[in-house]
Amino acid sequence: MGTAAERLDRAARAITARAALLFVLAGPALSPGLAEPSPRAPSAPSDSTLHALFRDAWEWELREDPLLATSVGRHEHDDRLPEVTVADQRRRAAHRGELLARLHAIDRGRLVDEDRISYDMFERRLEDQVAAFELGEYLLAFTSETGFHTGVARLPARMPFRTVRDYENYLARLRALPRYFGQQIEVLRRALQVGMTQPRVVLEGFEVTIETHVVDDPTTGVFWAPFEEIPAAIPGGERERLRAAGRSAIREGVAPAYRAFLDFFLDEYRPGARETIAAWALPDGRAYYRQQIRHYTTLDRSPEEIHELGMAEVRRIRASMDSIIAAVEFEGSFADFLEFLRTDPRFYAETPEELLKEAAWIAKRMDGKLPSLFGKIPRLPYGIEPVPDHLAPKYTGGRYVSPALGSDEPGYYWVNTYDLDSRPLYTLTSLTLHEAVPGHHLQHAAQIELEGLPAFRRHTYLSAFGEGWGLYAELLGVEAGLYDTPYDHFGRL
Repeated sequence: MGTAAERLDRAARAITARAALLFVLAGPALSPGLAEPSPRAPSAPSDSTLHALFRDAWEWELREDPLLATSVGRHEHDDRLPEVTVADQRRRAAHRGELLARLHAIDRGRLVDEDRISYDMFERRLEDQVAAFELGEYLLAFTSETGFHTGVARLPARMPFRTVRDYENYLARLRALPRYFGQQIEVLRRALQVGMTQPRVVLEGFEVTIETHVVDDPTTGVFWAPFEEIPAAIPGGERERLRAAGRSAIREGVAPAYRAFLDFFLDEYRPGARETIAAWALPDGRAYYRQQIRHYTTLDRSPEEIHELGMAEVRRIRASMDSIIAAVEFEGSFADFLEFLRTDPRFYAETPEELLKEAAWIAKRMDGKLPSLFGKIPRLPYGIEPVPDHLAPKYTGGRYVSPALGSDEPGYYWVNTYDLDSRPLYTLTSLTLHEAVPGHHLQHAAQIELEGLPAFRRHTYLSAFGEGWGLYAELLGVEAGLYDTPYDHFGRL
């Protein structure tokens, strides 16, 4: 029979083998790929028309969303922020309908295999976007942890700062924040009118993500960071001018924009947010729920089918948990075991530095295993950093943050060091494998290095694949021997 730890390891390896087989069977059609794309067949007659459509649509999208353009390494729109009024949202949805019509005018049957995949992905992407507009998803301008206001706070890390022009672009965006936030607030007022809001219960404490940017001293917030070390190649007089302009832009643009949003959130949005929780309670909620299922799973399943699948998974996972509890010979109920995990000091780091070191050790151990698991390792490096202070209180335990393409930045695995009592070490192995390597960092790095694919495919995140890959990455940790204790295995579940 072997020891409890050996029995647990054998069971986990069996699960890994089954998951790997399923991934191999399903993966080639879905994966953005750790393998090289197959050689293209000779062009079919419709190829040029199809790829012209892809290029037109992508360039239009970058013009419409300058923040997206920045994030994919296209900097010709770096001096602008998006227009986000209801009219703009409607105009974009109409244009996407026109793009769909152009797509459907192309005979899919005449395309080579790779282009058929691109055709199908492009069609699904546009259909999702049009359906999301029709169901009012744009009215949900933020989630319980992030939103438009946290996105622009990442500009100092996403934009280039090498030339005077780069700084002027950044200043233009800071000065445009009152307009941008004002449009977002008007959209959110519309959301209140029709009842398309986040649940009130998830908004407690959310104001911390806003008020951190309402500063009296412009040099104390995250938006000042680019002015701390202006490149020496920029003349001294210009550096001082840019710093003065930065102080003014933060004082007159950034702080008033965030203050207006904070006042609106506290005085209007949160008090007026819905008291219900489920998506079905939204306007057209049942249709919205179906659309979300299709978006996140790529499947046309009913809510009932998804619920049954979820319940089956809960039963499977609970059985695995019970076997671990038995293996460690814990005396007590399931609830007692959870209480033990939540309160025993051995399962928690005492300092932020200790948590980061543990995450780094796990990641480096897996780095050494990658050549034996994958035939090709992407070139993009990654680092490990704490979640920024202005995000940490409402942020998840960890997340992968991709770099702006074309920058000299690596990807980053963010580890949340806020409230250490809620960051158990027994979940850190699975979290690190999921978010860093061989999870989202490896997935993203491989995807952006693919050649010969339309830009939209290199920059589209398919949740079913992405999160499926993350779970597969967690299971690979079993094969690689990274789960050192039964408690680590429990944390993976």
